[in-house]
Amino acid sequence: MATSSKKNSNYYDERNIRNLTAIEQLLKDELPDFCGDYFLSIDSQTSTLTRLNYAHDLKIFFYFLRTKRFKSYSSSKQFTLNDLESVTNYDIEMFLAFLSHYDFNGKQHVCNDRAKARKLSSVRAMFKYFFNRGLIGVDNSAKVATPKLHEKPIIRLEGDEIFNIIDVAESGDGLSPHQRVFHERDKVRDSAIIILFLGTGIRISELVGLNNEDINFTDNSFVVTRKGGGKSILYFDDDVASALKRYIEQKAECDLPSSPADALFLSSQRRRITVRAVENLVKKYAKIVSPLKKISPHKLRSTYGTALYRATGDIYVVADVLGHKDVNTTRKHYAAITEDARRSVVGKVKLHSDDGDDN
Repeated sequence: MATSSKKNSNYYDERNIRNLTAIEQLLKDELPDFCGDYFLSIDSQTSTLTRLNYAHDLKIFFYFLRTKRFKSYSSSKQFTLNDLESVTNYDIEMFLAFLSHYDFNGKQHVCNDRAKARKLSSVRAMFKYFFNRGLIGVDNSAKVATPKLHEKPIIRLEGDEIFNIIDVAESGDGLSPHQRVFHERDKVRDSAIIILFLGTGIRISELVGLNNEDINFTDNSFVVTRKGGGKSILYFDDDVASALKRYIEQKAECDLPSSPADALFLSSQRRRITVRAVENLVKKYAKIVSPLKKISPHKLRSTYGTALYRATGDIYVVADVLGHKDVNTTRKHYAAITEDARRSVVGKVKLHSDDGDDN
């Protein structure tokens, strides 16, 4: 069985270091000094990406406070815990309204209700920490209602769309002349990426972090690094195996150095492919197959999750394969089964007797 190499773990280590560096910079330049204690307290319970998102959310919160309430402050570094204690629930409600449309660093930003709820959660977590520590006497953030979230429609590929996106990735049909120039070079790699998403439900971060040594064709398995750094072994079918083998063979034929040398999926510059590059290539092919749907790598993951649930009817199996810690995260795939059930009951209720008697 292949196992993740030391170099593979370095990819995630390097990503964490980038996140930690960004957090340290935000704490140094953009956030009040007391926030350092808060971030230290959540260090062992959260990922570096989660903490970085919290830091960005709090940066916007304190920017709002000093431009709308504490107008004498020229920097968020001036805030004290006494200032934090004086923040009312009305201030926080105004912050949520502010997020609907605001200017920051010369750019205009818009937050939907889901984004507002996430930022409110970040603010609440900070207030709760200082209140529980007895460093502020009141937590007014707890009085603010969370924006009502509406269920997002389940967007995924259906039926022939699944086969068509693979076909487009392989053939290049529908691409512009400019895109076709690069397609001939990248089609084997792109096809392998699309098929791996649709055949395993892998996350984009997991795909980007794959190394050659993680793939085991003896039993068609591979090792992925999940959220939080845990390792899982996933399995794939012969279609995925064939696509991966073609790509690995093509790489070997090129016989060119890459950086890092063991990265599975490479860019045209022979570097490990980036998340942005994978997002762009999926968007490119999906736009041809299903122009009215905004298909992303995550939507390909949802496509796989829905197909797996339809095939097994076992939400716990789907949760395990997709790497969901909470099965409630997986329940969104039940929407597809609900649709199937609604279609199946059509005609079950008779409005007329079989003999045509209206009485």
